Amino acid sequence: MIRIVIALSLLVGALDFRYYRRRMRSRRRGVRVPFIVFAAATDLLPLIAGGLFGLLPDNSTATVAAAMWLFYVYLLTVLPRLAFYFFQHFGLARTGAAAAGLTAVLLVWGAVYARTSYAVNEVEVRSERLPEGFDGLRIVHFSDLHIGTLVHPEREMKRLVRTVDALRPDLVVFTGDLVNIRYTELDSAAMRILSQLRAPLGVVSNIGNHDTGVYVKDTLALPVEVNTDSLVARQRRMGWRLPDNETEYLVRGGDTITLSGISFDPAFRRERHDRNVGMNIGATYEGVSRTPYNITLSHLPQLWDRIRELGYGDLTLSGHVHAMQIKARIGKWRFSPARLFYKRWSGRYDEEGSTLYINDGIGYVGFPMRLGAYPEITVITLRR
Repeated sequence: MIRIVIALSLLVGALDFRYYRRRMRSRRRGVRVPFIVFAAATDLLPLIAGGLFGLLPDNSTATVAAAMWLFYVYLLTVLPRLAFYFFQHFGLARTGAAAAGLTAVLLVWGAVYARTSYAVNEVEVRSERLPEGFDGLRIVHFSDLHIGTLVHPEREMKRLVRTVDALRPDLVVFTGDLVNIRYTELDSAAMRILSQLRAPLGVVSNIGNHDTGVYVKDTLALPVEVNTDSLVARQRRMGWRLPDNETEYLVRGGDTITLSGISFDPAFRRERHDRNVGMNIGATYEGVSRTPYNITLSHLPQLWDRIRELGYGDLTLSGHVHAMQIKARIGKWRFSPARLFYKRWSGRYDEEGSTLYINDGIGYVGFPMRLGAYPEITVITLRR
């Protein structure tokens, strides 16, 4: 992400300089100076802010939220300029101005409306391996809440709970990144709200990379292990179950299936966005028969190939990607910046009788905005 921001800043800076030389240099001082100040301030904003935040001893929740909004302001000032410069290059200045205005409107719409406009997606997954007792099982899947970056956390979580409850799930699963930086984001108010999630087969949670404390700078004050253990303990106090690299058994109608949870390994922090992540996941299935139908919760969708190689994951549920909070769809064609980095990045994938579903998440990181990649709640119905 840092490399992308630096490249974007250099690109926009070069285009600003080009526009200044061609269009602004001959203008009067009262026009030239404000342009120079505005362009320089906005082009350098992420670099200056990044340097200042880098000097802070720790990443507090307030600091990260401030950085997120500063980056949004940066996008709001830079992306419309890029749209204008593109059309202006072809002599279409008026079209460029209109494109710049439309870009700004979309960015504001994404932050004000789309950011909290839930999409409830219904998915049916069929498998001959599913036992009769689980035919018709309704799983409600959500992911990536990132409590610390929610603008109105209590309001947004209450709405989430109401929405999930109205879907009448048999099982609720959450696939990681409950918090953004540290376990204290799951405070007493958040615990009280989220503990209201109910389902006959319970609420099962997964540990994501943001849950492990790897983004805490002052690890002397809050060691990674203490952060993770504290977050797990608070979730269990809410009544949630967390299979931590282990497998549990679900019983319904006299039949049994297995439910496995793969926790993110902090040692693989730098690989979290790679197309392939070399985590050793064998312990999760140790002593577990391959005969029963298996549901695996894995925050990282990149582990799906390895899960299937081991003979599990009839259904694998993941999050992590958020579709990078930007997604366009035309018919069956989909595009997101995420597809440049991930082999599988949003929605449903079927291969060799197994299904992977990547939920686009509820919260947001980097910038408080979603375009096309609406916060998602998935209802998965299992069928024989």
